[in-house]
Amino acid sequence: MTAERVNPPGLSPPTGFSHAVVATGSRVVFLAGQTALDADGTVVGRSLPEQFERALGNLLAALAAAGGTPSDLARVTVYVTDVAAYRARAAELGRVWRKLAGRDYPAMAVVGIVRLWDERALVELDGFAVLGD
Repeated sequence: MTAERVNPPGLSPPTGFSHAVVATGSRVVFLAGQTALDADGTVVGRSLPEQFERALGNLLAALAAAGGTPSDLARVTVYVTDVAAYRARAAELGRVWRKLAGRDYPAMAVVGIVRLWDERALVELDGFAVLGD
């Protein structure tokens, strides 16, 4: 895949995301929402950063199983039950992102929600990736 990250000068400088990603490739992988579930289906981690790390790890594991890498991510949506907590921990969450996924940021959005399917989950990530030939 080739991915061109587009960040127009007329928009606010992006921090931890890209405003647009132009992706070309031969396969699109749609990634289901991932929370901090372990292999037994139990939410692990009490804090938002702990759950974010597990949820992102789960998303990247699904992507890897489909033949992709973090740099193939074109779009990720983060759903959180507490946007204020997400903003307060943004620097820490950014460090988790860079540790697991690097600095090739996809187009992203953070959406505040009332609750997730599993009431113990604080965060869920979904997205799609474009893989090369």
